[in-house]
Amino acid sequence: MSTPESEPSAEPAAALPAVAPHLRALRRRAGLTLEAAARDAGLSPAHLSRLETGQRQPSLPMLLSLARVYGTTVSELLGETTADQDMVLRAADTEPTVAGGWTYRQAGSPGRGMQALRVEVPHGSQSGIVRVHPGEEWLYVLKGRLLLRLGDALHRLAPGDSAHFDSLTPHRIAAQDPDGVELLFVHTLLQSPTAALCLGPTYGDVS
Repeated sequence: MSTPESEPSAEPAAALPAVAPHLRALRRRAGLTLEAAARDAGLSPAHLSRLETGQRQPSLPMLLSLARVYGTTVSELLGETTADQDMVLRAADTEPTVAGGWTYRQAGSPGRGMQALRVEVPHGSQSGIVRVHPGEEWLYVLKGRLLLRLGDALHRLAPGDSAHFDSLTPHRIAAQDPDGVELLFVHTLLQSPTAALCLGPTYGDVS
């Protein structure tokens, strides 16, 4: 079994300039040493140190794992402030975030229990990554065709199709076509010390 550290994440740290200082601050707020936080998140201390100093860019599974360990949300890890009131988000005001080859844009208020994202998934990116974590996920295909594996079942989703599932069901997402796929993605992240967020490549191709 692999860990969140084992998936490719060697993209330039400049893509997420605000992440590094927040990772360190939130770890200290949680009262965790580098070694303890790395162990609980399934990372090596050296890798977590590189994330905190901006030498490496965290992928979404890594952010989910660290959010669980620190008792916070991915939005706070990304440096977004908690919304004090209901919020209208304009498309022109959203900045893309690239992690693990995927491009994310906030599609809802940060700091909420339900996190909404607009996600672009390139063809062949993270297609071998199996995710398992507490909570629920809902996704809606905007453009392109999506390959969604839930447990042993493979589903092919076209624009307008959606899926809603328990995140403890092992799941993988991949773009079917060379042009990639774009989707709306909503998830709830329930805090759990036993959550396994990334199982790594397993048998059974998603394609």
